[in-house]
Amino acid sequence: MKLNKSLNNQRYLKAIYIIPLLLLFNISLLQAQQITGVEQKKKPTNKGKFFAHWGWNWASYSDSDIRFKGENYDFVLSDVKARDTPSKFSFKKYFGITNITKPQTNFRIGYFFKENYTVAIGVDHMKYVVNNDQFVAIDGTINIGNPKYDGIYNDQNIQLTEDFLRLEHTDGLNYLNIEVKRFDNIDHWFGLNSKNFQINLTEGFGAGVLYPKTDTSLLEKERHDDYHLSGWGVSAIAGLNISLFKHFYIQSAYKIGYIHMPDVKTSLNTLESASQSFFFFQNNIVVGGKFRLFQKKQSR
Repeated sequence: MKLNKSLNNQRYLKAIYIIPLLLLFNISLLQAQQITGVEQKKKPTNKGKFFAHWGWNWASYSDSDIRFKGENYDFVLSDVKARDTPSKFSFKKYFGITNITKPQTNFRIGYFFKENYTVAIGVDHMKYVVNNDQFVAIDGTINIGNPKYDGIYNDQNIQLTEDFLRLEHTDGLNYLNIEVKRFDNIDHWFGLNSKNFQINLTEGFGAGVLYPKTDTSLLEKERHDDYHLSGWGVSAIAGLNISLFKHFYIQSAYKIGYIHMPDVKTSLNTLESASQSFFFFQNNIVVGGKFRLFQKKQSR
């Protein structure tokens, strides 16, 4: 399915991946010359460590068929386009305590249950906004006493004007999930031999539930804006992890996933809801730390 990517997303992607790779290339050239013939240093162990990180994401979404069902209406809008809404960067917006959840963010806390494997829980706070005033195909019936929209529809075009539909999950498209990931140290690819600087590839899978705050107005009904457990998702992730001074790291990654939400609330009426499914593509960058809650016993 075709992903809708904005120019801003492409610029963010270049900044996230090209800059760290240039930094790694320069460091690898310097250190590769220094460690030739030097005894390999013992790497710090990960097993038994906890970790936590925080960062930001930029996302794209596939087109989605959305079904709206309620009293006196039941119809499907086909191939509805949507976008994310990353906050324009400012120190206050991205690092201010009162604004910390306003950008699109990623938070996770986890545990190394083996040297190269982790399990973690977290939330991907994405944002999803249906593009206003787009034309889409509609199938179904509307009979709510509104002569402008009442009728039987069979693959006709309709414009998503303000009095027909506004739909967004902007606070947000909250994907609460569990991930299992593997870490592989690739220092030897760059000729590195340092306890204080490590490069790791990481990849894994996740699954969880969707708990969006959906802001909706449909057919001039009362606006809905509340949290609701709406469905589930699955995802796969792969990225690059750079560890610094044993306890700190920066990580950039791609994530792709599938979201199915059969129960999106669209009004205060419990009989009215929407359902949709779509793919998402996310790139993110996070910073975090690794730590032990319990000290390892020293061998005698």
